[in-house]
Amino acid sequence: MATAIKEKKVSTATNTKKASTATRKKRLDKRTTVLKNKFETALKTLEQAKPFAKSLYQTEVFQLAVELASTKEGMPVIYNNAHLFDQAGVFLGGQWEDVTKMQPPFVGGSLRLRGINSIIELLSEMRMLAIAKGTYLHEGLTKEEASTFLNAVLALNLDLLSPTKMEEERISLEDHMTRAQNLFNYLGQELSFNAIANKMVQEIDRLIVQRPIMTGRILEMIQMSHRLIFSNIEEKTAKALEKYLHATSAPTPLGKDISDQREYRLRLEYAKEEELVTEARIFAQFMNETGLVSPLHAVFLRFLNRKDHDAIPAALDLSETGISSFNANKELIHDIIQISIYPETRQSIYGLAKMLDRGVLMNEPLIPAFRRLFELPLHAQVRNALSKFANEQSGMSVNGILVAGVISVLGQPLGIGQGLNPICQSARAISLWAQFDTVRLLEYITRAARDNDIEMAFEGETIHSSLLDIGVASEIQEDLDLVSILLVPHLDKIYNEMMKRTLLRGEDGHKWINPEFYGEWISRGFINVIDQFSLKVTNYSAFVKLFYATHHPDFNEGNELIYPNPVGILITNVHAELLGLHAVSIQRIQKDQHGDYRIYFYNPNNDSTQNWGQGIKASVSGFGENAGESSLPFHEFVSRMYAYHYNPYEQGDTYMVEDNLVEKVKVLAKNSWGKNYIWVS
Repeated sequence: MATAIKEKKVSTATNTKKASTATRKKRLDKRTTVLKNKFETALKTLEQAKPFAKSLYQTEVFQLAVELASTKEGMPVIYNNAHLFDQAGVFLGGQWEDVTKMQPPFVGGSLRLRGINSIIELLSEMRMLAIAKGTYLHEGLTKEEASTFLNAVLALNLDLLSPTKMEEERISLEDHMTRAQNLFNYLGQELSFNAIANKMVQEIDRLIVQRPIMTGRILEMIQMSHRLIFSNIEEKTAKALEKYLHATSAPTPLGKDISDQREYRLRLEYAKEEELVTEARIFAQFMNETGLVSPLHAVFLRFLNRKDHDAIPAALDLSETGISSFNANKELIHDIIQISIYPETRQSIYGLAKMLDRGVLMNEPLIPAFRRLFELPLHAQVRNALSKFANEQSGMSVNGILVAGVISVLGQPLGIGQGLNPICQSARAISLWAQFDTVRLLEYITRAARDNDIEMAFEGETIHSSLLDIGVASEIQEDLDLVSILLVPHLDKIYNEMMKRTLLRGEDGHKWINPEFYGEWISRGFINVIDQFSLKVTNYSAFVKLFYATHHPDFNEGNELIYPNPVGILITNVHAELLGLHAVSIQRIQKDQHGDYRIYFYNPNNDSTQNWGQGIKASVSGFGENAGESSLPFHEFVSRMYAYHYNPYEQGDTYMVEDNLVEKVKVLAKNSWGKNYIWVS
């Protein structure tokens, strides 16, 4: 009897819950219907408004879209009207107006912002979905292009694609983030998970081949990718994602099924010699294949540093040069690992391997400069800045953090990026010194860390960074490697001061600044095609011919580039529209596997696979690029240059450069960045 009463109570409670859910759903459906009618009416009103008055009616559409997007039921309403957005003028007068100019990397940031921009971005993605699904035929964008765009957006923001999130987790989200999740869940239902996963693999592949020092974005993508592995995706794609997850977690036999790093360390203690050899080989293999490092690799390296120092070269997979450098500096390497290699600084293991392979430590004056960093007294401001990266529980010192950063820069000089900062000049400087003037770089690091000041001479006068107020960047965001965080504030101010001192000379200040800012090995010959006073393009044909005569092997009498050449380029977007001026370095000029001359260059942007329009797409692999290099066919790169240095003593005859070559470059330049300038000749 008691059981029957209990079952009756459970049944009653269940029925009550079902009734409550049904009532709530009916109420929600009614609210959605009301909002749907209001939204469609607001769209019609906006469409009928005169162009000059549309801004008065856009707000109503945005506010109703906010309410609709706050529930899953409201998303189809927005989508079903998305094909009308452009003709109604939803985006008129704003940065979302032209759908062909949208770029996937910027979508996530807009959605995560509070305010009106997040809902406009959401509406823009729904417009893109309408194009991808064929309900909106757009003359400037195909269905395939729209699908590719959305797949890239989803791949870059997998943290927002969370259909399995518990309701209580969602409740804690801010309103704009709830809307973003509703959007991504809706997009995930409408698009192919397999296509998203493929795009994710392509994105990771594209980034890791560039071997950046800062790998946070890559690691985030890899961690998020596990959400796709168990979806209905191709086996090949799933295995690729699993490989990356495996490489950054526990890739070795002894690393499997452990609860923490302590357990792994204990396993190493009792491991047989052949097991340790296997661990070293697998760690090195994954690190070299991906450029990424597992936290357990740091535990393993610290173990070898105490127990079997001679096995370290195998764990780093060193080249002959690297092994020679290791054997010549065993005590220093031991101390470097002891002070700076921890799970938290694991990525510096890759830098250490590449630093040894580059033979950096064969430069004897560098050894005492390196050792000086171990116990260098740090300026209070520097200590505070670096302390953010230290883990007190690990026992890692702030000096150790600094040494780890130095290792990465010396090992990966082309992996230095400018982050979200306008500091291409400073990033390029650090890269150049890391390649060709390591003693100078270490001296600057020491001065900045100890004194919070560095000094440079400009035309006989000493400039102290500590006495300067501002640089090019009004604020430097800390999405940089540790050496850049330390040096860039100083370099940026000194560079800006040098520019000020050359403002009234009537020529581009880089003519005098670059040899003193970067080093005396910068050629003194210099040409800028844009007149500094009139801002008109002058003598363009002579500019192009001189570059061919001083840099192209067929015209410069075979003189090879000895040092990287700092050049100025005009960056354009996918539509060949001018974005701004940028500083890069030409690393080398060689033929690719097809026999075509290419310019291989260092670009401090975080992602160097850029589309500059007119079919000009910078490549980072496939044409013999070294890690961190970009490359373009010779004439395509020249079409984006506005200034360069050259050696007048290593110059061929300019009259030998055919006019058709010049015209080919000139057409590309005039029809891209050149549209923003008046051309004199």
